[in-house]
Amino acid sequence: MGRTGGKGLSLARRLYASRILGLVLGLLCVSVAMYPLDPPAWVWALMLFNGLVWPHLAYQWARRAKVPYHAEHRNLLIDAFLGGFWVASMHFNPLPSATTISMMAMNNVAIGGLRFLLAGAAAQLLGVGVGLVVFAPAFVPMTTPAQLYACLPLLTLYPLALGWICFRQAYTLGLHKRELLALSRTDSLTGLLNHGAWKDQLEIQFERCKRQQTGAAIALIDIDHFKAINDTYGHVAGDIVLRQLSKMLKQNLRMADVAGRYGGDEFCVILPDLPLFNAAQAMEALRERFSFLVYDQNPALKVSLSIGLAALDPAHGDATRWLDDADQALYEAKAGGRNRVICCSDNNPRREVFDSV
Repeated sequence: MGRTGGKGLSLARRLYASRILGLVLGLLCVSVAMYPLDPPAWVWALMLFNGLVWPHLAYQWARRAKVPYHAEHRNLLIDAFLGGFWVASMHFNPLPSATTISMMAMNNVAIGGLRFLLAGAAAQLLGVGVGLVVFAPAFVPMTTPAQLYACLPLLTLYPLALGWICFRQAYTLGLHKRELLALSRTDSLTGLLNHGAWKDQLEIQFERCKRQQTGAAIALIDIDHFKAINDTYGHVAGDIVLRQLSKMLKQNLRMADVAGRYGGDEFCVILPDLPLFNAAQAMEALRERFSFLVYDQNPALKVSLSIGLAALDPAHGDATRWLDDADQALYEAKAGGRNRVICCSDNNPRREVFDSV
């Protein structure tokens, strides 16, 4: 649980509903156990206050506190103290006492683990001590059928409610964890995989292709003269170009293809189960479409791509060698005048497949 005000307030809201249910059911359990003891009117008034008023008072106390998290922990300790007090007031009637203690312990361990369980147990012992001072020490060894039935709703409904709250919390935390994992693997500007996540996918695809003896290609894509674009038109225009390329990759690649931002103005694509020539055709189509884009904010802006392609070679010892081939092909595309696709294959190590018209 977080200790900031917002998260503390969220904790208070969750416990508000469970406290209402638990204390109303607890009121039934304790009142039936106390009835044969003929307690004075103030004890009945305290029972009604604890069961019907305290849940709302505790919530308002936490909601208005500077740090709701700390206030709610204080409320839970008060719950435990009052639970211990009622155990002593019932003269340790076995079933109502065990029900009260176990429900309090379940609540405390669910909220704060072993440490808070021990803190709650200490508060319960203090409550028992106060109860022994207020009431004459005594022990009721038998639980009547009426008292047994009065305990059953608390024994059945409250664990269900607490379990549901814990499930919802675990589900929310799992959702947040998945969102954080996705964010940690995604480039914030383009929405594509970031460098590290794409390299992980490259290793996975490399091992899969080697194991299944299937082909694949990888493409390294560089935006030509990207620094000049930033210098001439500004970084906002540069970001627009990057987003346009990422959008085009998402729209034109297959579902099986894996695109990422390798770094700066360089992008990367894994094209599994695709022959090199077909991969080159797909990249050439991408290059042509991208070169015809018009930017409304800067009509004079024209952008081209240099692309290096490499097929998976059975002789590659690891994915790095495969990536090096694509990198060398990209280097030749840029050295040869840019705005072209250069392909590297085992049959013809450096072969220009397409270039600009």
